[in-house]
Amino acid sequence: MSQHHHHADPIEENIETHPVKLAIGIVVGAFALIVGIILLAQFAVSAYGGRSLKNDPSMSDANVAKRIAPVAKLVVDPNAPPPAATPAPAVAAVTPAPVPGKAADAGAAGKATYDAACVVCHGTGVAGAPKIGDKAAWAPRVAQGKDALHASALKGKGAMPPKGGNPALADADVKAAVDYMLAATK
Repeated sequence: MSQHHHHADPIEENIETHPVKLAIGIVVGAFALIVGIILLAQFAVSAYGGRSLKNDPSMSDANVAKRIAPVAKLVVDPNAPPPAATPAPAVAAVTPAPVPGKAADAGAAGKATYDAACVVCHGTGVAGAPKIGDKAAWAPRVAQGKDALHASALKGKGAMPPKGGNPALADADVKAAVDYMLAATK
């Protein structure tokens, strides 16, 4: 009888062929990764001077609120006075003067409403709005009749919001502003 000595095959000792050795390698690698992350985090904290963000004055509620505060404030009410620090809009300086005699017939209420809500667009032609006094731009609109113009001003049309963007305006004031613009255009 011959005795066979059992020698380990070099292929069998490879890590890929022994699941236990593979599992141990994965666990050791994961542990090394976790320790590395912890050491890196401690290095970052010590490089920051050991201060925590909770005690950092720049992270106080007041300083954070100041950094994330809006840089501008939108005032929706066209009747509200502009802020004291803000200069008057340049649109008011460009507004064409109404034709004497004709605009006066439309009444003071129409002019006041026009100045408060309509001048921003109809004074400069913003978004295709017909400029006050521009007969060519108003001609197709006038051809539709005054009632159609009143309805467009009250309900909005195209880029123009209802009541010129001021829902607090009375219907009579909006109609008076339309009449004022028509009288200034004739």
